[in-house]
Amino acid sequence: MPGTGEDRAPQWPTGSVGSITHSHGKAAAIVGAAPYYASVGLDMEHLMPDERALKLADQILTSAEQDRFATTLTDTPGELLTLAFSLKETLFKALYPLTLKRFYFEHAELLGWQADGTARLRLLTDLSEHWCCDRELDAQFVNRDGQILSLIAISKET
Repeated sequence: MPGTGEDRAPQWPTGSVGSITHSHGKAAAIVGAAPYYASVGLDMEHLMPDERALKLADQILTSAEQDRFATTLTDTPGELLTLAFSLKETLFKALYPLTLKRFYFEHAELLGWQADGTARLRLLTDLSEHWCCDRELDAQFVNRDGQILSLIAISKET
């Protein structure tokens, strides 16, 4: 298990990058070699009940996301909100070590996702010269056994 810094972020050994997550008695970690990866983010979330998701929609989704995914928000709000929450949390875990700037749900948006487990997100704020507003990133996710696990891997070349 890595140590933690003053900001409570994991401190990975020299030459590696990584991310950890835990939810409902399960834990996972991913570690990448620093020569190949600038950063990685990993998150696991238990699916929210629809009622709870609808109460949290304004905190997790931007108004553009609420419009873009209106049908899904009506039909399967728990799945949508859990996916958006997990992907945005994963984005934070991937970008915080690179920028050392905190950002929140309203500072990123989910553009869409596919049944194959791929998704696309966009930053809505400037975090650094390299990570600025309108920058888009790809993510991966799986929805299995009532949990969503999401991943963003940022290559050194990005």
